[in-house]
Amino acid sequence: MTPSTTLHNPTISLVTGGSRGLGRNTALSIARGGGDVIITYRSQAEEAQAAVAEIQALGRRAVALQLDTGHIATFSTFTEHLRAALQTTWQRTDLDHLVNNAGHGDYATFATTSEAQFDHLVNVHFKGVFFLTQALLPLIANGGRIVNFSTGLTRLSLPGYAAYAAAKGAVEVLTRYLAKELGARSITVNTVAPGAIETDFSGGVVRDNPELNQHLAQMTALGRVGLPDDIGPMVAGLLAPANRWVTAQRIEVSGGQAL
Repeated sequence: MTPSTTLHNPTISLVTGGSRGLGRNTALSIARGGGDVIITYRSQAEEAQAAVAEIQALGRRAVALQLDTGHIATFSTFTEHLRAALQTTWQRTDLDHLVNNAGHGDYATFATTSEAQFDHLVNVHFKGVFFLTQALLPLIANGGRIVNFSTGLTRLSLPGYAAYAAAKGAVEVLTRYLAKELGARSITVNTVAPGAIETDFSGGVVRDNPELNQHLAQMTALGRVGLPDDIGPMVAGLLAPANRWVTAQRIEVSGGQAL
């Protein structure tokens, strides 16, 4: 028997960090599939509104809300702003999908990583994911979806990313626990772990450094580094009803990197 759900058509997905990079591509992919989207941005309001305009041009509804996922004390206020947006734009009190994408890179070897760098990475990539998801649980519909972004660097090691990868590793463990605890509500929880992607992440190092780009391409089965269009559609597909039986998984989307 298929579990009963309270999902809506169209669905509403919240994508953190949805104004740029993989988050933006994910939001647009959801919209192309017929879903409405709420995106968050940290500081670039104009960039966020441009993403909203793109989504609206696809015939979908969209809203941008400010959120710094590293400032846990603001989550209560953000939740109230989200409730208001749901009511005003959709006349609803819940959403269907949460995509925890927001993040940043901070290169430093293990020996030189400062406590401030470590705390910022953990606050954004792990503590923020933990407590934002907790705060939003009452707003996620039964039968909904949660996708947490991780990284291929939890499987392979690249010097300079120890703190970042460790925080993402914690998210992968959290994903399995959430899947177990939220299964009674038919909410699936999965991790998507991109490999090397050409975005502005970490200063655009993969996109803008030809030598590194070529090196990573040579160690990837499909012969190139990834593009945002390799990731966003996959995440949108994972949110679809056809994937309702996929939960507690780490899904690497890397083109076969470092096999």
